[in-house]
Amino acid sequence: MIINVYCDESGHLEHDEIPVMVLGAIWCPIEQSRAIAEEIRAIKKQHGLAENYEVKWNRVSQGKLDFYKELVMYFFRNPHLHFRALIVPDKSKLRHADHNQNHDDFYYKMYFDMLKTILNPQDRYRIYLDIKDTRGGTKVKKLHEVLSHNLYDFSRSIIENVQLVSSKEIEQVQLADLLIGIISYANRGLTSSQAKLDLVELMRQQSGYKLIYSTLYKENKVNIFRWRAREEEAE
Repeated sequence: MIINVYCDESGHLEHDEIPVMVLGAIWCPIEQSRAIAEEIRAIKKQHGLAENYEVKWNRVSQGKLDFYKELVMYFFRNPHLHFRALIVPDKSKLRHADHNQNHDDFYYKMYFDMLKTILNPQDRYRIYLDIKDTRGGTKVKKLHEVLSHNLYDFSRSIIENVQLVSSKEIEQVQLADLLIGIISYANRGLTSSQAKLDLVELMRQQSGYKLIYSTLYKENKVNIFRWRAREEEAE
């Protein structure tokens, strides 16, 4: 089976004054990808939005709440869609110098930890990351290398491709942005938007999880890993 994996993140910058970092991915079989994109565009049209409207967490509002709720429900109704998130609860506790790394190195290590649970050596994968800046190409090559080596996939027959894409063009990346936003909002303990709180509660009800703790390692629909630094574990 060939599986497409669509990735995005929230609070990933080192000095963005957002304490919580969340990396996430939605995945589905490649033969379902086009139908899923078309169905998401149809939901946009049903709610009076253009097909090319970009779904983004920071666009959630009371006026569009029904639309965003419908997208969350679509994710849970579709048996081909799966989601995993990795949460770094407090970036201020990171000690990069102690581990001979910079924040970019850490960022891609976390991407590796987020993705490695998804990967099954019996299948083949095409991984798409939302493009963030002009420096991403080199890091993406390194991520492909590390993921492949972890699976002894030196011929890259398991992980066929790791590629930067624009979220404006990929509905599944947009859906990942929405679910990551929900996870981040829950873990930051924010309460300023009732519409966003409603989406957090909806995802809690549908998943059966509080969204602030790790799920079972092989949870297949909504899989969450709350990362802890070694320094915290030693406390």
